[in-house]
Amino acid sequence: MTVTIFHNPNCGTSRNVLQMIRDAGHEPEVIQYVDTGWTVEGLTALLSAAGLTPREAMRTRGDLAGELGLLEPGVSDDAILEAMIAHPVLVERPLVRTDKGVVLARPKEKVLEIL
Repeated sequence: MTVTIFHNPNCGTSRNVLQMIRDAGHEPEVIQYVDTGWTVEGLTALLSAAGLTPREAMRTRGDLAGELGLLEPGVSDDAILEAMIAHPVLVERPLVRTDKGVVLARPKEKVLEIL
């Protein structure tokens, strides 16, 4: 099975999920998306496969989302997606893709659904 984790090594949950994947016997492709960034097409496809809107996948912890005005109720998904492309750290982590689907592994045990 192919496993890909969109990983932020500075995030404890992301590190824990990576270890859970390895403990389950898989060596995943690790994409450090904060460094590599996102494309509109790639992020849109990933979120769609996970059944998430950009708002649902937006990281609201920290100050950035608020500073950019993204927490206001009238902000469109397109505006949030644009901000995620400009600031990759705004995407909640970790997202994990396998042959069985895509999940936002929060809580971390959600990754078990697709392993």
